[in-house]
Amino acid sequence: MTANARLLSLAGLAVTLIMILAGAQPEAAAGPEPAAGASRGSPAPIAAESFTSARTYRKVAAPVRLRIPALHVDSRLDRLGLQADGSVAVPERTDVAGWYEGGPRPGQEGPAVILGHVDSRDGPGVFIDLATVRPGALVRVDRADGSTVTFRITRVSRVPKTRFPTDLVYAPTLDPTLRLVTCGGVFDRTRGSYRDNVIAFADLV
Repeated sequence: MTANARLLSLAGLAVTLIMILAGAQPEAAAGPEPAAGASRGSPAPIAAESFTSARTYRKVAAPVRLRIPALHVDSRLDRLGLQADGSVAVPERTDVAGWYEGGPRPGQEGPAVILGHVDSRDGPGVFIDLATVRPGALVRVDRADGSTVTFRITRVSRVPKTRFPTDLVYAPTLDPTLRLVTCGGVFDRTRGSYRDNVIAFADLV
């Protein structure tokens, strides 16, 4: 090999190394001809269009009944929506609990919320003893498909209605959780309602 040929060979090698270090890739081999009717200029399929998540969320049937053996609670569950002011509606009957259907169903990821009255002029409500329930008590929710999901009470708190912890009750959670809500504290005769809320927090068993 002559000196000139050697120089040309070294120059070619240097260019190749520079291209590799710069991230350049060798030209791909020509692919097959496009199918009839297809255009060479058609964009490639977007990856997201064929993407499938590795995680699937279970389909959970709607809740129809609530049972809390420690409190002797055995109530059907009405469905609750929102009132005109944006607050969650309460059950029409004091002896029946209600599930807020705008949130997760019991057993789905997130906080399922069930509300009930503590009492009325006619007598005790379905959650008359909720403030006394102790951590560890079991809560069972029967669902429309015949299945039952069980939760365990972790804590009970009483908070003023003016400082209701919306985030703690309704904010998303990664695991299935349950919140039971009723009234409590001192009865305000001027307003005709209790001043506090009692909230029982429960986790899936």
